[in-house]
This record gives sequence, structure tokens and C-alpha cells, in this order.
Amino acid sequence: MDNKERNSGVLLHITSLPGTPGIGTLGKEAYKFIDWLHGAGQTLWQVLPLGPTGYGDSPYASFSTFAGNPLLIDLDDLVSRGWADAKDIVPPAYIKRKGKVDFGSVVWWKMPVLYKCAAFFLANARPEDKARYGQFKQEQAAWLDGFAGYTSIKKFYDAKADKEKVHGVKSMWNQYWPKDLARHDDAAVAKWEAEHHDDIEQIKAVQFFFAEQWDALKQYANKNEIKIVGDIPIFVAADSADVWANRHLFQFDDETLLQTCCAGVPPDYFSETGQLWGNPLYDWDEMKKDGYSWWVARIRNMLRLVDIVRIDHFRGFEAYWKIPYGSPNAIKGEWVKGPGKDLFDVIKEKLGDLPIIAENLGVITDEVEKIRTDCGFPGMKILQFAFNDNEWTEDSASIKDLPHNYDTSDQIVYTGTHDNDTTAGFLTGCTETCRKNVRSYLGLPPAASVRTMTTALIRAAFASTAASCVIPLQDVYAVGTSARMNMPSTTGTNWAWRMDDKLLDEKGSAMLRQLSLLYGRNQKPKAENAGN
Repeated sequence: MDNKERNSGVLLHITSLPGTPGIGTLGKEAYKFIDWLHGAGQTLWQVLPLGPTGYGDSPYASFSTFAGNPLLIDLDDLVSRGWADAKDIVPPAYIKRKGKVDFGSVVWWKMPVLYKCAAFFLANARPEDKARYGQFKQEQAAWLDGFAGYTSIKKFYDAKADKEKVHGVKSMWNQYWPKDLARHDDAAVAKWEAEHHDDIEQIKAVQFFFAEQWDALKQYANKNEIKIVGDIPIFVAADSADVWANRHLFQFDDETLLQTCCAGVPPDYFSETGQLWGNPLYDWDEMKKDGYSWWVARIRNMLRLVDIVRIDHFRGFEAYWKIPYGSPNAIKGEWVKGPGKDLFDVIKEKLGDLPIIAENLGVITDEVEKIRTDCGFPGMKILQFAFNDNEWTEDSASIKDLPHNYDTSDQIVYTGTHDNDTTAGFLTGCTETCRKNVRSYLGLPPAASVRTMTTALIRAAFASTAASCVIPLQDVYAVGTSARMNMPSTTGTNWAWRMDDKLLDEKGSAMLRQLSLLYGRNQKPKAENAGN
């Protein structure tokens, strides 16, 4: 990533786009958003992970780190391409175009529709489209074959578990599937694939739909001088094709097929009991034996999809918080050394320069920062972290997230991230002392409103020396806590916010355009894709 280029953009996940049935998609509204970004003088669009979401609907817990999320596929586009029958995509009355995403309802309705569309495509697609599909299968076989097999088996045994009222971890591949399939026995998997050919072919076709729509959208963004910033979690989900097909690369008991430990972080800003993510931990010694080939393939795949990659929880490469499997929270764990810079040296040797953003939030040591800076990866600053409930003192001026303390060359500043409250929500919910500190630092009068403070924080981010500035769309319009994307360590209400279809107005565009002009962030990105 070119750290000398001053630029700016907006954070908005695909699911939050308006207008389409049930959930945001890669359709017309996504193109409208790119047009709005371009008109606003922005050159970055940051999204959350793009993989198929599992239980809890989190994009950070996907069934595959390589596959695309089928729920993001735009059905109208399939019809316009001649790949689906219009009568098959009509949503039922309970699927709404406004309001928060009801993931359960969307999955219940949309997944069968997508498989019906896939069957239509396989039977009726034009020869040139089928040729492109064949090329896609060949080029992506390294992950696609395993993902399709896993998904086919999972569909069958999830339905069986549901009938038998077996839920949660007990219905996962390592506890519920037949042992030969759970162990990924080659003969058993091959037999399943032969007996479920049509199902597996439909799963692959759905992934082709996603790839075609995403590639077209990314090309449109790049044509409009906008780079897409993608996001990958450092860890993968236990219930995933990644773990099932590569169990030897993770810390599992080979007899029981259970994790021996899991990932998380110790108590921090977000949670007094830490965050118990539950993800399997890598066996880094095993990964090193073949030159970290799985990670090389993962980064290569991401650079096929996006221009810049943000790696979540970067500090886990220096050392990771190892929690015994079955622990009720993340308090009792230990720091264990990770692969460090060696991993990225290998990836860089295989792929060239890496346009990577390192998420360096939380408990960050000098060792973590040394790896980041030695790799040349920019880190993150969060303006909300710069203000607290303490009265301002001389020591307060040294808070690292305050704009005057940034290192010009290797920082990306955010007002907040997907894990923070919206800035308006943060300012509304914090103490009066905190709001006083914000107003004092920004030179605002005592009566300044939450909206005024939010706008002033955005201006401070743009004015900072940080190379890049990314603002969540919620903050551009000072939307409150109801628009928060995620509350760490909670489930059930996260990831569901969808923007109002009237939100992208000229007022918000004009503000960003003016700030970019004032603070030299209207430089255009290079025409070539940094990931290719």
C-alpha cells in the first residue's frame, strides 16, 4: 500500500445497502453507492468480510474464507443475464425492503431460490456463459471443490440434526457427521460427491454467480477511481470448509476431532471478561512445513477480490491469546508466540508487495508494532478511543489516538469501526466530562450538539496527518446507536443495520467532497489494481 498517498473513503458493508428484498446485495444499489462515493470525491470503499456467514450472522465467522456470501447475490441481475426465471425470485410478503436484516428469514427464503436459479442456469445458460462457468471452476478448484463438498454434506446433516432437535456445536461436522466424512476420508468424500453431483454443481454455480457480480462491481469501482478495501479475520470458524478440509493445520485432537483450545482476547476496552471468539487456533509449526501455502492462497484470493486488505486482529501474528476449549469466558488464557514477520516474508516472496492494513487495536506491544512497521503495513487509529471520562490533564495530550500524535506515513484514521458504537451514539452515551473533552479539543462551544461534535470529529480525521481517512457511513449522517453494526461479545442483534434509501443525499456528499479538497485527500488512486 502506498503510504504517501493521502486519500479518504467510507466504511459500509454490502448487507447495509438499501432497496433490495431482505438484505443489501451486489445489484443496482451498490452501483449507486459507488456513484455517490465518486461524486463525494472519495477514493476508498471499505467493506467487511465477504464470506458466507454462519451462526450469529457474523461476517467474521464464515463457512469459508475463500467463498462468497450467497446472500449478497442480486437476483434481479441473474434474471437480466438470462440465468434465472423472473417468477422464481419473487419474495414472500414477510421479506421486507426496509428495516434491519432478518438473517433467519432471508436465509430461509433466499437460499432455496438461489439453488433454483442455479438449476435454471445449468440447464439453460448460453454456451459462452457455460464456458465462463467452466473456466471459473477450473481456476478456483483448489478451494471450490472442498467448499462444495462440505456445503452439500452440511446441508444434508443440518436438516437431519434439525429434525432430531440437535443444535449448536453438537450438530457440527466434527460431532454429528459420520466419522469417515468428518475425518475427510478421501474415498468417503468422493463417494458423496458422486452421489450428489447435481447438488454440488448447483453450489458451485451459486459461487459463480457471486464471482461474476462481484468482479463486475469491482471493475465499476476501479473505473470510477475507487479502491475497495476488503477485510479478513485472522482466524476462521470451526464450522467451516477451511477447517474440515485442512484439520491438520489447526490445533485439534486427532482422535476426538475436537479443538484443544480456541481464540479470543483478554479483558480490554470492549469487555471486562475478554472476548471468547471460539475460533480454532492455527498449528503454525505445521503450516510452516509447506511454506504457509494455505495463507499464501488466502491472501492471493483476497487480492483477486479487493485492492487493499485489512487483516483483523493483526497482533495475533506476534502472539495469540490461547484459551482452553470449553472455557466460559476469555479471562483464563495465555499468550503464545505466533509466526511473526516470517509469515509475511514468505507471502511477499510469493505474491510481491502486499497492500495490507494491519488492525493494531487493543493490547498492542512493541513487538507487534515492530512486525507491522518492518512489514511496512499501516496501522489504525480510532478517534473515539482518544476521549474518555477523565478530566483533561497534561498527560491527556499524549493519548496516542489524538490526531496530533499520528505518524504521517503509516496510519489510517477512523472515527469508529464496525465494533464501535456510531460516533453519535458514543457521544450521546458517554459522560458529560467526555463530551467536554471532545468539545475542548475540537474548539467547540459548550452548547455544541452531538451532530456538531460528530461532524467536527470527521473534520479532525480528514485534517490529520494520517495517510488515509475512513468514515463509517453512519457517522457521515450522525446516525445514533440504532445503526451500530456490532456489539462485541453479544449475539442476536448484530450486523443487521440497513441504511435508509434516502440517506445518500447531496448534503453528505458535499461535506466529504469539501473536506477532501481542503485537506488534500482528493488525489486519485493509481489505475492499476495493486492486488494483480
